[in-house]
Amino acid sequence: MFAHRISIAGGVGLTLVCFVLGSVSGFGQSANNQPAVSNPGVAVGTVKAVSGNLVTLATDSGSEVKVTVPAETRIQRTAPGRKDLKDATAAQLADVQAGDRLLVRAQPGADSSSVTAASIVLMKQTDIASEQEKERQDWQRRGVAGLVSAVDPAAATVTISNLGFAGKTNIVIHVNKDTVIRRYASNSVRFDDAKPGVFSDIKAGDQLRARGNRSADGKELTAEGIVSGRFRNIAGTVVSTDPATNTITLKDLATKTPVAVKVSSDSQLRKLPPTMAQMIARRLHPEAAGASQGNGGNFPGGAGAMAARRPGGSEGGGPRGGMQGGGPGGPSAGGGDFQQMLARMPAVTLAELQKGDALMIVATEGNTAAAPGVITLLAGVEPILTAAPNGGAAALLSQWNLGGGMGEMGQMGGQ
Repeated sequence: MFAHRISIAGGVGLTLVCFVLGSVSGFGQSANNQPAVSNPGVAVGTVKAVSGNLVTLATDSGSEVKVTVPAETRIQRTAPGRKDLKDATAAQLADVQAGDRLLVRAQPGADSSSVTAASIVLMKQTDIASEQEKERQDWQRRGVAGLVSAVDPAAATVTISNLGFAGKTNIVIHVNKDTVIRRYASNSVRFDDAKPGVFSDIKAGDQLRARGNRSADGKELTAEGIVSGRFRNIAGTVVSTDPATNTITLKDLATKTPVAVKVSSDSQLRKLPPTMAQMIARRLHPEAAGASQGNGGNFPGGAGAMAARRPGGSEGGGPRGGMQGGGPGGPSAGGGDFQQMLARMPAVTLAELQKGDALMIVATEGNTAAAPGVITLLAGVEPILTAAPNGGAAALLSQWNLGGGMGEMGQMGGQ
């Protein structure tokens, strides 16, 4: 689905929910992403617990409903992605487990917190996980990502700038009435936190990922699904870290001012091995990268000194040596993209970051009450920032933001 940890697809089972809720109860989300009319006699959500004939359902609207299931209640099991119930099979209450998805049509007269089920449509958690994996692979195979450089409402196209090992390319995304458009929440890149969107939401400067069929030359794509959002790209050096509050303060190289960012359990923290950082730097700016190879360019002590002062941080390998040499996915491997590359990078912890380390970060925008939240952090980037201090790094960041978490799609139409 959309994989970050942001994981990629447009919502496993969405089409089924639209059909069932639209035709049976008039509740849910229509195919053009417009909310349908709510029906209080229907509940959709994830099973929290099952005790006897009582099911506790955590609904997609955020409430909790107690569902009594009489012996005569019709229960049908269906697979994610089905557009109708023709292939549904009969199921029993004993088949329902925590983590499964349910669509419950309540008997007349039910209140909002305790209902008696007239019928139930069941989607097993295992089936959803299997479908998510298929969709994640499809997003990786047919997906593109980049920064939005232009939007043309008249032509219904969006142009993104995509940076890969072959250099920077522009891709024109074609949008039509069948394209499912979603918009990331301002404080999250989890796909299941994304909301239905419309074409006019997409603006230049947004980060965007689309899935669909590409033209023969790879310069155009007809989108089946799009997810977009505006996030903050930060490149700078560590001033201090505070493990107690999971906060990093760094000096922003663009503004020359300190900025604090907050790390959470959803944050992805990676470190580039020195040889990989040098390879990327040479791609961005061969002359600058060559000049910085021995001394780290603008960073005191240079990249070599940064690596030498940490166990396992040298070019010789060690616990975090990572992709050294020319093995699969390594520096000499061609044709890959930064999303796939970063997924294989060694992890780094907040405790390992030291004052003066150079970082590139994708973060939420934050506000006056909260620091930006780290989505993806990459350490070991001194050669990259030396080679491309003005904009090249930001182009790379657009690839990381939407590269993770593609497995956390909304399920059965949930948000």
